[in-house]
Amino acid sequence: MTYVSPYPSGAHPAAAPFTELFQQVREAGLLKLRPRYYLWRLALNAELFAAGLVAFLLLGDSWYQPLVAAYLAVCSVQCAFMGHDAGHKAMFRDKRAATAVGLIHMNLVNGISYGWWVGHHNRHHSHPNHLDRDPDIARRTAVFHAKQYARRNARQRFIVRHQAVLFFVLLVLEAYKIQKTSVLAVARRGVRRPVLEGGLMLVRLAVFLGALLLVLPPLQALVFLLVHQAVTGVYLGLVFAPNHKGMEIRDGAEESLDWLERQVLTSRNIRPSVLIDFLYGGLNYQVEHHLFPAMPQRSLGRCRRIVRAYCAARGLPYREVGLVASYREVASFLDEVSAPIRAEHARAGRHRRGA
Repeated sequence: MTYVSPYPSGAHPAAAPFTELFQQVREAGLLKLRPRYYLWRLALNAELFAAGLVAFLLLGDSWYQPLVAAYLAVCSVQCAFMGHDAGHKAMFRDKRAATAVGLIHMNLVNGISYGWWVGHHNRHHSHPNHLDRDPDIARRTAVFHAKQYARRNARQRFIVRHQAVLFFVLLVLEAYKIQKTSVLAVARRGVRRPVLEGGLMLVRLAVFLGALLLVLPPLQALVFLLVHQAVTGVYLGLVFAPNHKGMEIRDGAEESLDWLERQVLTSRNIRPSVLIDFLYGGLNYQVEHHLFPAMPQRSLGRCRRIVRAYCAARGLPYREVGLVASYREVASFLDEVSAPIRAEHARAGRHRRGA
């Protein structure tokens, strides 16, 4: 499903002032930090993670261990949500405290460079869904516009032609790909604290692999590792996928939209519930998160009501769908982009066979 702008070409109405919306949100107290909430979440995550470690040690040599691996993968992603909020300065005013949370939850727990991620993610927030400026688009094998196809190698082109399905299948590699990129960023000294970040990642690797080899037979250890990586990747990918894919794609050297339209037109919310809010770490409120990146997770639900009303009053489309519908829209969009590519590939194949 390609996102279709509601405005005729060149006929955008006068942009609704973001300052007016910002004032409403600030007056509602939604930009105030919620340190007690985050202390509770940090403690909860630690308890959930500790429960998984206890189960791992108590089970020992057992083929039930893949279930523990999946559970700990979910805990790892929940920890990554805390690193995400720390990186946005949504957690604590003290920069040192926020950085400590980020390094522990990203580098030490997930093997992801906090420094690399902050820079990468901030660029994404500045230019979401921009073909040249959004690094989340640049690092994908999938294409979001046919013109990207020419830059892909033979293996990647096969994936692109079937990306509506393979995009989701290949999420099992998402954690590995982010970790690999992190290692390269640290090795090339592309982060401010390469020694500290690299050291934390090495500690994680040594403890993780050491625990597996000490507690489990080699085959079970390998299965545990693969399940943990796969579930982490799929969980991360399923959280990221609905946020922007299938929404307005932008191109060109100059930024064409103001902040309000840039974030609202390119973002999609998943309809909230207590379970969805927990599983998505608040990122189901993608519109509000992009408008106010430093807003605490706890305040996003209340902010949603203000933003929806503000957009409705000014005729600015606000996209929110259910969980299943969000993935259906992503798959439809990816298929729509790749359909003419598949057709051209088939025609070229018939031509070669005929020749």
